Amino acid sequence: MKKVIFLFILSLLFSCNLTKENGISYKVVNNSDTEINNIVLSTSEKMDSTVIKTIGPNKAAKGFLTMKNTRTDGSYTLTFDHFDGSKEHVQGGYYTNGGSLDSWIRFEIQKDTVLIKTGNLP
Repeated sequence: MKKVIFLFILSLLFSCNLTKENGISYKVVNNSDTEINNIVLSTSEKMDSTVIKTIGPNKAAKGFLTMKNTRTDGSYTLTFDHFDGSKEHVQGGYYTNGGSLDSWIRFEIQKDTVLIKTGNLP
């Protein structure tokens, strides 16, 4: 009986990745002709967010959005200011119960659109 309990606890520990931080790796690529400013990547209910001051034309920024405070279902939100002062707001990706379904998200800002891709690292 002790072996069964030990094997159960051992399998429970190995089935969960206890050392992995809750969140998602991100990359924001500015493929437009102008600088973008005040970039905010957040969860849809704005419980967790990260701020990037500026990204120049044909430049990128990357990092990790921690989701320590997020406990619900939602999507990722990217907001930023164009060089002319107009604001852009896009949503993409999905998480459930505060846990990301993907390991990375990529926002590619073009002149007239924003492309969003998500995926998992091997």
